[in-house]
Amino acid sequence: MSARPRVSRKAERFTESVIREMTRLCHRHGGVNLAQGFPDFPAPAEMKAAAKAAIDAEINQYAITWGAKRFRDALVAKTRRFTGLKVDPETEVTVCCGSTEAMISALLATLDPGDEVIVFEPFYENYGPDAILSGAVPRFVSLRPPDWSFDEQELAAAFNEKTRGIVVNTPHNPTGKVFTRAELECIGRLALKHGALIYTDEIYEHIWYAGKQHVYPIALDGLREQTVMISGVSKSYSATGWRIGYCIAPPDLTAAIRKVHDFLTVGAPAPLQEGAAVALAFGDDYYEKMRAEYTQRRTFCIKMLEDTGFRCFAPEGAYYVMTEYPVPNPAGIQNDDVAFAKYLVEKIGVATVPGSSFYRPGASEGRRMIRFNFSKKMETLHAAAERLKKLKA
Repeated sequence: MSARPRVSRKAERFTESVIREMTRLCHRHGGVNLAQGFPDFPAPAEMKAAAKAAIDAEINQYAITWGAKRFRDALVAKTRRFTGLKVDPETEVTVCCGSTEAMISALLATLDPGDEVIVFEPFYENYGPDAILSGAVPRFVSLRPPDWSFDEQELAAAFNEKTRGIVVNTPHNPTGKVFTRAELECIGRLALKHGALIYTDEIYEHIWYAGKQHVYPIALDGLREQTVMISGVSKSYSATGWRIGYCIAPPDLTAAIRKVHDFLTVGAPAPLQEGAAVALAFGDDYYEKMRAEYTQRRTFCIKMLEDTGFRCFAPEGAYYVMTEYPVPNPAGIQNDDVAFAKYLVEKIGVATVPGSSFYRPGASEGRRMIRFNFSKKMETLHAAAERLKKLKA
């Protein structure tokens, strides 16, 4: 009798997360972690206090599968404040275990095997496996350095009769690009023309820098019914471990997303939803202070990297810097980002992410690129700067 494969063909088509692997290497070598995108400074005291109070109040059992009422109501109020849109908390909101689960739930609920979904490249590493798990075929459109713009003709050519949707991540990980209103309107016109959905990953919606501002695609003319808006509390409120994400979509799509979400994870943590609801009500001063502090970190990080020979692509939003690593370098590495990232963590003591992990397998782009994360205390960034000086020695 012939042996049957014990692993699915789907699972064999992608690897474990490179980003999370770099964090494990960082722990092993005692490095400074500028790889994985989580802060090492505290989450807001008010939201933590609210979550603790919820635990003490015995809010420790299942919330409603698609989200606790207090959180959904707070989200609706915040969405109206920032987009001008009135969202129905009963029919248009699904609270998930992080924006990562919100994205895969949305794709599983709306894609069939053989459908195509457009993804801008470089891309956050989850999108490729998400498409595979959904049975869809990713079709890539390039974002080109140094400004990470896309060619409208290339984008238009990517749409066809099989196109079911397009993933738009703004502000963008890993490049820090903030899509302009004109770019989003271009995407919207093409999506409407082809009847395609727009899946927006807006987890960095409040982190952008001088001269830029986040534009909400769902609020653009004609796009309300075409858009599945995805975000969460991880980045804006420094609570990546809480795993509170959400998607906002028209009722017919929300009904399907809720079914998938229910059987994937049942629901997001109930007491943490109570704490997150407090964060959603923060005033403008919170976001202004957060952006000012991230601007300081961004400025320091870029100078630190340029002083040690990296070419930086200054981000417009989010909290990463994409770079080209210096050649020549002490390791003699010229065109192998994975080898250089391992050299940095093992010999220099700084963990980063190799650029090729943000491109499709086999792509030549990214081989000279390294991504740095600056969502860290200034002390952490100073420690990284001291270690990176070894590259100049």
